[in-house]
Amino acid sequence: MTSRSTAPLRSRLVDQAASDLEDNRRRQRELTERLAVLQQEEALLTDILKLAQRYESFAAPSRLPEQSQDDPVVDRPRRTSAATERRPLLGDLLLELLGEHDEPCSARELRDGLLEKHPDRRPTPQVVRNTLESLVAKGRIRRHKQGRSVMYTLSPSQTAA
Repeated sequence: MTSRSTAPLRSRLVDQAASDLEDNRRRQRELTERLAVLQQEEALLTDILKLAQRYESFAAPSRLPEQSQDDPVVDRPRRTSAATERRPLLGDLLLELLGEHDEPCSARELRDGLLEKHPDRRPTPQVVRNTLESLVAKGRIRRHKQGRSVMYTLSPSQTAA
């Protein structure tokens, strides 16, 4: 083989390698984007599980299978301190703040309003978001997406009440 006959072969191999490299980089970008989405989903699911575990103790007691229909269901007394006054729940405060707005509000706006009206309450932004998502799950408020922002409004049933 002469150098003349290998030139077209070399050219084809270089073109193929360049094309394969471009395709490989494109697939890497797609996988990176997909991985970012999966990581966001993981964070959300982790938050949901933490929230579910936190509120699991507040669930209504259910009858055990061995209890008969005639046995009464006994509620466990909740732990409260007689020395301290019971503070309103964060969810109730957030519902009150949402009721004061005609427009949808972000979690940040609601947290800022909460800090302003209740300086003794200092929940983290994550706690506020988790509480808002809990209220969404209960149907007490609605979630709206505006671009990349998440906004919240009262549910129609809450505005009527």
